[in-house]
Amino acid sequence: MFGKTVVKQMIERSSESEADRRIFLKSAGIGGLGVLGAGALGGLVPDSAAAAAAAPSDGAILNFALNLEYLEAEFYQQAAFGKSLSDKLTSGKGDKGGVTGGREVSFATPAIRSYAREIAMDELDHVRFLRTALGGAKVARPQINLRQSFTAAARAAGLIGEGQTFDPFANENNFLLAAFIFEDVGVTAYKGAAPLITNKTYLDASAGILAVEAYHAGIVRTLLATKGLNKEAGAISDARDSLDGRKSLDQGIGRKKWLSNLVPTDRNGIAFSRTPGQVLNIVYLTPEKSRKGGFYPRGVNGSINTSGNNAG
Repeated sequence: MFGKTVVKQMIERSSESEADRRIFLKSAGIGGLGVLGAGALGGLVPDSAAAAAAAPSDGAILNFALNLEYLEAEFYQQAAFGKSLSDKLTSGKGDKGGVTGGREVSFATPAIRSYAREIAMDELDHVRFLRTALGGAKVARPQINLRQSFTAAARAAGLIGEGQTFDPFANENNFLLAAFIFEDVGVTAYKGAAPLITNKTYLDASAGILAVEAYHAGIVRTLLATKGLNKEAGAISDARDSLDGRKSLDQGIGRKKWLSNLVPTDRNGIAFSRTPGQVLNIVYLTPEKSRKGGFYPRGVNGSINTSGNNAG
C-alpha cells in the first residue's frame, strides 16, 4: 500500500546509519512488504552486509564523543574554577561514575588563567550540546580519574621517575602539559569520526566542535612553545604515539626552540585521524585491547568502548 519513495523516506527517518537501516528492514519484515514487489526495495539495502553491520550509528559516535567531552570538561572545570560538572549534566545510560582528583590551578600568568576559563566554558558547552542532541539516548558520565592517571601518563612519557607523582593542578606549566595530552587527541578523534557520521546536521556540528578543539590545541601548543617546554611536549607526543599503533599519528611542538611545529600535519598539510579504538588506547593508557583503564578506570559508557587499532 506504500510506494517505494514513501518506504525509503520512512526508513531514512527512523535510522541513523546503514546498520540501523538494515535493522529496520529486518524488524519490519521484508515479507510483510511483499505488496511492493521484490524490486521495489532495490537500492535500499547495502551491497555489503558485513560492512554495514560494522558501521556504528550516529548516536553511538556522538556518545563516544560525549565520553571524551566529559573528561575534558571535568579537567578544565577543575583547573579553571575548582569545581566539577553539576549533577544535571552527568546523568544518562550506563554506569554513572564520580571524579577523582582535581582542584583550581594557581595561575601565575593572568592571560593563561583567562585562556583556561574560556576553554573550560567551551568544553562545558560541548557537553550540554551533545547531551541535548542525544536526548534520551545520552550516556552518563563514566568514572573519571584525574589523579593517578596523570602520574601514569607522565611516567610513561619519562617526565617523572618511579615513586614520583605528577600533579596537573600544581602550577600552570603542569596544567599546560596535562592539557596537551587531551587536546591533540580530541582533534584526531573528531577528524577520525567525521567520515562515520551520516546525518548532515550532526556532521556539521561535529565539524564545528573539531574546529574548536583545533583552536584549543593551537593555544596550548603555542603556550608550551613560548615557555620552552618543547622537550616535555615531545615526550608526551612520543608516548601517545606508542599507544595507538605502528603508524605515526602524532607530533610534538618542535624539538628545538627555534624550530617550531605548532601545527601537526601529514606531508599534505592535513591533520591526523584516529579511530575510536586508537583514541581509547591513549585515554586508557594501554597499547592493548581493553575496555577500561587510565583516565576511565571502569571504561567509557556506550557501545564504542574498546581500545585497539581495529576496535569499533
